[in-house]
Amino acid sequence: MANKEDNLKAIISHAKEYGFVFQSSEIYDGLAAVYDYGQMGSELKKNIKDYWWKAMVNMNENIVGIDSSIFMHPTTWKASGHVDAFSDPLIDNKDSNKRYRADVLVEEFVEKIRLKTEKDVAKGIKKFGDDFDEVQFRATNPNVLRNQTKIDDINARFKTAMEADDLAGIKTLIEDLGIACPISGSKNWTDVKQFNLMFSTEIGAVAETANTIYLRPETAQGIFVNYLNVQKSGRMKIPFGIAQIGKAFRNEIVARQFIFRMREFEQMEMQFFVRPGEEMKWYEHWKAQRVKWHQSLGIDAKYYRFHDHIKLAHYANAACDIEFDFPMGFKELEGIHSRTDFDLKQHEEYSGKKLQYFDPELNESYVPYVVETSVGLDRTFLAILSSSLQEEKLENGSERTVLKLPAFLAPVKVAVMPLTRKDGLPDKAREILNALKFDYNCNYDEKDSPGKRYRRQDAIGTPYCIMVDHQTLEDNTVTIRDRDTMEQERVAIDKIEAILKDKFDVRKALS
Repeated sequence: MANKEDNLKAIISHAKEYGFVFQSSEIYDGLAAVYDYGQMGSELKKNIKDYWWKAMVNMNENIVGIDSSIFMHPTTWKASGHVDAFSDPLIDNKDSNKRYRADVLVEEFVEKIRLKTEKDVAKGIKKFGDDFDEVQFRATNPNVLRNQTKIDDINARFKTAMEADDLAGIKTLIEDLGIACPISGSKNWTDVKQFNLMFSTEIGAVAETANTIYLRPETAQGIFVNYLNVQKSGRMKIPFGIAQIGKAFRNEIVARQFIFRMREFEQMEMQFFVRPGEEMKWYEHWKAQRVKWHQSLGIDAKYYRFHDHIKLAHYANAACDIEFDFPMGFKELEGIHSRTDFDLKQHEEYSGKKLQYFDPELNESYVPYVVETSVGLDRTFLAILSSSLQEEKLENGSERTVLKLPAFLAPVKVAVMPLTRKDGLPDKAREILNALKFDYNCNYDEKDSPGKRYRRQDAIGTPYCIMVDHQTLEDNTVTIRDRDTMEQERVAIDKIEAILKDKFDVRKALS
């Protein structure tokens, strides 16, 4: 996988070949930016959801989960600001006729400058090794300082233009930076326009009496409109959180890069309700907790970084992203936002219903402030898939493609294989399989040589393979093979369940 572009192509190819992700409606030439999860992908996706739910809901006494509907009363989206303000700055290249998000063009330009600094740092490390003082280098090197000044100036101009809704200023910035269309290489741009991202449809039996409603563009509002129902029915005391996993829909103007940016996607969100004035304490708390969760997946810390928002959303007084080094570079994986009391106050105003909390300790009522954590399930899927897919050269000179997924997330946990299809080995293998499948998603594989079968299981990320051979019939032992080390161990059949229970115990990751 020579470079990032090749890396993404390899991931897309692997995902299709092994049943993780397919292009939606592929037999009709597909539907842009819509994907289906195959037999392996749907299992991995479910396991990610279960792990997030366990960490967020089951492990926190003051957080509960709900499942709100995709359709909501249309006034919800007026109150939340989505009808008037949920849009992206759009710009077209006149020569390629391709459409881009203006903010993304600027962000990618800034990222190229940042990568120049990282290359300079990498050269220093290579040249001087342990003697290299990276902190001093970043603080004093003229090239690094020059690049950082450029980045700061661009971000400052961009922030000013975005906050003033100065679309002409954004276009001028793109022109001043000399940003060219990646396809045509031309700098012949249209004016910047705002593009609302919501999908609308109609509800009602007769067209004349139908009302316009929207497919929800986020899952958060379903939590806010149910805040009082959950608080009262669950006797929740502040601080407390409400979590939800669900589909959201956005008519993205630039929907590329595989499952990173889709028109139909899934979010894992938690809204944490706190006392006014305590929101920054909890904002910092959840920043730390969410990074811990990502790192519990066992992915190298170098893939993650924090990025503070240049322009805050209309509802926020603090916001940052946890970014991940995807095959297309560092991009947003999860957002953490201090949303103040904006949402609940808006819903109070538009609904005419009080959404206050009576705090018995303070003996007063108030509208709670909210700290949000919102992570894309599909992006988490892509992050795990892209960081796990590896090409390895073995000692004998051969190569293998292996998906080193966290064991507790793997779609198939165990593959059971008879060495041959005769002498009663398949019967014994199925006996072991039938005992294990109550607890684990298992795979039975008897086709081809053992080596080919191991390679197949490596490619889908199966952590352990159990081989049943002729010795099994004599002494009730089998060989367990580890995906990552490829080491094989002879164990008694009655010890298998205890061994696997230890291998897949999520308590180690969660603690």
